[in-house]
Amino acid sequence: MAVSHEMAGTTHDRRPRLEIVDLARALALVAMASYHFLWDLELFNYLPAGFSTQGWPRLYARGIASSFLFLVGVSLVLAHYPEIGTRKFLQRLGMIVAAAAAISVATYVFMPATFIFYGILHSIAVSSVLGLLFLRLPPLLTLASAAAVIVLPSYFRSEVFSAPWLIWTGLAPAAPRSNDFVPLFPWFGPVLAGIAFARAAERSGWFAKMALWQPAKGGAVRRFDIIGRHSLAFYLLHQPLLIGSLWVVSQFAPPDFEAAYRQGCFRACSETESADMCTRFCGCVTDRLIADGLFEGVRKGTIGPQSEPVATIADACTEAAQTPQ
Repeated sequence: MAVSHEMAGTTHDRRPRLEIVDLARALALVAMASYHFLWDLELFNYLPAGFSTQGWPRLYARGIASSFLFLVGVSLVLAHYPEIGTRKFLQRLGMIVAAAAAISVATYVFMPATFIFYGILHSIAVSSVLGLLFLRLPPLLTLASAAAVIVLPSYFRSEVFSAPWLIWTGLAPAAPRSNDFVPLFPWFGPVLAGIAFARAAERSGWFAKMALWQPAKGGAVRRFDIIGRHSLAFYLLHQPLLIGSLWVVSQFAPPDFEAAYRQGCFRACSETESADMCTRFCGCVTDRLIADGLFEGVRKGTIGPQSEPVATIADACTEAAQTPQ
């Protein structure tokens, strides 16, 4: 999830580079990496299943994605208003498309059931092209369009959009299985909001005032800004480094699979049942799965939760957990 002048074009020569935008982008990148670290901890079973996609981590991820896409809109205005730099735009777009394709191929090889076919980079590529249509529109009209794009999926969905060539719109009744799905609706909305903001900032002179702020050369802020200036490289490299580091750690300090399974079970159970009941139920299920030699198969996904032996254990443990002690 990244955007920079690398991704949306470079600032026109007539404008000074806005260091504050680089700083905002760098902060968003670090936040993104911290969320992906949570996801990786779950992948390696240091956190219970579903931890990174529920509750506050889910809200955290949505906030990060919104910030990146908002910056896509801001960068489009900085780079291509009032005149579109066609050559530079196509060069940058080619880089994003190539990176998105590489991620799709890599995730298909390693995680075919949930590979990334329309993730944040795919969304940035499409949004960058569509965003050009809004650069010269009045900011209020662009802002109204942003609101419409964000709200539409809450009021309109159709099976027509479940077709493979339309699923990327985000208007299908159910989202596809993917480790990163950032569809056009509602996620084009933050891009349009960024365009509207940047156009208003341009018109009011805010950008000129922002340009006056310059971090000290050689200082911590200026060094931190490097992340924002090279966001595409950061995006492509940070996950292999995080996953590789966790793999090394797991060889010396393997996770407690039983504890992670119990916590994941408890998290799912507590959505509908009391904490005491879920504690008894999850403890019972875990112990029975281990005793019957099924635990590793369930943990690895080779034995499904609806399989007969697992369903039998779940039924027996539900009855036992509901029986007064």
